[in-house]
Amino acid sequence: MYEIFSLYRTEISYTVVTVFALLIVQFLLKKAAHRVGKRSEINFTRTKLMFKYINILILFIAFFLLAIAWGMGLTELSLIFSSVFAVLGVALFAIWSILSNITSGVILFFSFPYKIGDKIKIHDKDLPIEAIIEDIKAFHLHLRTLEGELITYPNNLILQKAVSLVEKDVYLDEDKSSL
Repeated sequence: MYEIFSLYRTEISYTVVTVFALLIVQFLLKKAAHRVGKRSEINFTRTKLMFKYINILILFIAFFLLAIAWGMGLTELSLIFSSVFAVLGVALFAIWSILSNITSGVILFFSFPYKIGDKIKIHDKDLPIEAIIEDIKAFHLHLRTLEGELITYPNNLILQKAVSLVEKDVYLDEDKSSL
């Protein structure tokens, strides 16, 4: 056992330092996302979604750095990454709308001016919608119309259409009126 540690001392040291550094970076990124979510009054479930994205990013970085630390050359690593990304590119091209909705979900997290409970109007010439935002998910919004119909509206479309605020905090106002 001692021979293994002495033989791979440098690689083990790099691994420990890399893991420790990435855990610190992950903690700081999650803390920043939590701070943005709290300051912007974003629902905590949406903040947890950002935490998942941060975990995936840290995992990719960790794989890359640990592969280099354990002696994989940049040419082999670039071959692996280019092959994986080529396959992913072909697969994601077939399902581009899912990727588009995930990206839109990240954009909505940081810059969407409306919150859960707001009544909004989506100005679509074919099908205008006036509804209350019930939830904001990774792929879509849950909207509840005045008639009680639940509409799932894709995140990428909400960024492409004009949206106006009809009334803020409708659920809070309904709670006050029932008291």
